[in-house]
Amino acid sequence: MQERLEREFGLNLITTAPSVRYRITRVTGEVIEVDSPAKFPNPSDISKIEEPIIKAMIITNDESVGGILQLCQDKRGTQKGFEYLSPTRVMLTYELPLNEIVLDFYDRLKSVSRGYASLDYHLAGYSESDLVKLDVLVGGEPVDALSMICHREQSYERGRDLVSRLRKLIPRQMFEVPIQAAIGSRVIARETVAAIRKKRAGQVLRRRHHAQTQTPRKTKRRQETHEARRPGGHPARSLPRRPKSDIHGRRRVMFWPRQTSLS
Repeated sequence: MQERLEREFGLNLITTAPSVRYRITRVTGEVIEVDSPAKFPNPSDISKIEEPIIKAMIITNDESVGGILQLCQDKRGTQKGFEYLSPTRVMLTYELPLNEIVLDFYDRLKSVSRGYASLDYHLAGYSESDLVKLDVLVGGEPVDALSMICHREQSYERGRDLVSRLRKLIPRQMFEVPIQAAIGSRVIARETVAAIRKKRAGQVLRRRHHAQTQTPRKTKRRQETHEARRPGGHPARSLPRRPKSDIHGRRRVMFWPRQTSLS
């Protein structure tokens, strides 16, 4: 879909993580709905946070029940029903947070059940939950595009995983680049992109200079090769070869042909 929109309509699309609407009650009693971490209010102004809940019904075979139960537990689900529809078919009923479903739940469900599972769900209202805003700071500056809203129990694991991935993606500089995951003013995970050493910096600069000068050199070589393959050849190919030495290392005596000009 993204490639088709870019090709047919010339749009520059930005892919972002899916989000849901959270219902936040301030200490003043005002109720607001937030669908982005950038709109998340200050934690000191929040009285409670409610997230949307769904009622999910999963039908699968009895061989995949164990993996699906573990998956629903990892997604903060609450089991509401367990029923055998036949000797080999099971229907599981769960209440799950909607923000845990929209990202990768369906793909993981198909992977765990090897494709033999179906999912049906509908909204079941809102439920109060202990949610926090996880900020990512690069070089001490917050990056809004990397912020997320997650459960407090999962904040450390997700923050640690996020900063470790960023450390591998951010290129090294002449100075250290700290990458931090924080909840409010408290840092819960940190990684550091090490600075390039002086010797290493010289190598990097030489490689960059070599890469910049390599392109015109390659173009020149291609032109020379093309000219040499044309009828008549390159002027250097018409020069006589130097005499080669024999097996005893002595130079062979050869007379250079006289250059004659055509009148």
